[in-house]
Amino acid sequence: MNRAIDSKYRNTMVCIDSYQNKVLCGRMYNPFHEGAVNFRSTMEFVRAMEELLDTMNFPQACELKRSFFEREEGDIIESDFPKQVGKKATFEVKIFFRQNVSWQGTVCWLDAGREESFRSALELFLLIDSALQV
Repeated sequence: MNRAIDSKYRNTMVCIDSYQNKVLCGRMYNPFHEGAVNFRSTMEFVRAMEELLDTMNFPQACELKRSFFEREEGDIIESDFPKQVGKKATFEVKIFFRQNVSWQGTVCWLDAGREESFRSALELFLLIDSALQV
């Protein structure tokens, strides 16, 4: 797929259901994807988010991913953006850019009504970690 997707798909709802031993477990929702995408670790979250962004081609990655294997493109499914909440916390993540092999955007901690910008995926996870420490 070579076309970019409308910016309304920037918003991804991230519902954290558990954070035992600092291991993220939860679900993510995006109007571009039908239903929940479950994750049981930070790596699963990263891979699911990257797959979603690659499928939408938005924001476009400035670097090609390196892999030992080629990937097949999946079918595009659009659905309504569901209102969901996590058992531990709920975040709305907006990724504006994928530069320097990372993500840049904003994260809104919906439970506390606070929003912060992040300049890398690491910074995003540190912000989520700080919210889950409360």
